[in-house]
Amino acid sequence: MSRKHTHLLPLILVVLISATLVGCGTQVPSGHRAVFFYKFGSGTEMGKIYSEGFNWHFPWNSMFVYRIQTQEQKEPLVVLSSDGATIKIEVSVLYRPEAAKLDSLQVTVGPNYYDVYVAPNLRSIAREIAGRYKPEEIYSTKRDEVRTEILDQLTKEVAKRYIVLENVLIRDVTIPEKISEAINFKLTADQEAQKMQFTIEKEKLEAERKRIEAQGIADFQKIVSAGITESLLKWKGIEATQKLAESSNTKIVIVGNSSSDLPVILGADK
Repeated sequence: MSRKHTHLLPLILVVLISATLVGCGTQVPSGHRAVFFYKFGSGTEMGKIYSEGFNWHFPWNSMFVYRIQTQEQKEPLVVLSSDGATIKIEVSVLYRPEAAKLDSLQVTVGPNYYDVYVAPNLRSIAREIAGRYKPEEIYSTKRDEVRTEILDQLTKEVAKRYIVLENVLIRDVTIPEKISEAINFKLTADQEAQKMQFTIEKEKLEAERKRIEAQGIADFQKIVSAGITESLLKWKGIEATQKLAESSNTKIVIVGNSSSDLPVILGADK
């Protein structure tokens, strides 16, 4: 072997050793955990979850890496309402594996746990719950109630396989066009009815206000009339006549023929 090749031998050995060592380990990224698997031993190692970083092992063994961060999966669903109408619902499922139970998840379901366990149960539960409601309820008035029921039932079901369901969000609901038109017509009619009811209530309040005002005026006139007598009017007339007669202005006093008449005073300023 030439001297040149002799100098390259250590470098080649380092590269081969490094490649071999790299093949004898698994990198666990941030936000992930791993489960160890002995190919020629006991299989899945129970009771130990491997954290982030590089983990050494023999090349014939392996590690299954799981993402433990919250994940979102959009799921299109086709369900039937209580009256048999076909309704399309798009939901978002927020989920993650239970980090401390990854070994159990590995042996019961495996890494593809969403497609194997979460999605089928979601479809089944959603169809069951939607079958209790009318299209207009799923579309508008009871959408949140439907979402809550799906979330509660699915949470209990996936927990059996060490999966944490954080939320289920209904993103969109599509119903048959004729039903949609009927719902919109009903909503418009309801709004018009509410507007009419408001107008009626407003008119009733205005009529009540006017009635109270008129009653107040009538009561006032009644009180005033009760206090004004013929004698009082005569006395006030005499007082007024006396004051005018005592004034320095030129005046003409005309006395009426009847005893009930008050004097008429014609006067002019100087």
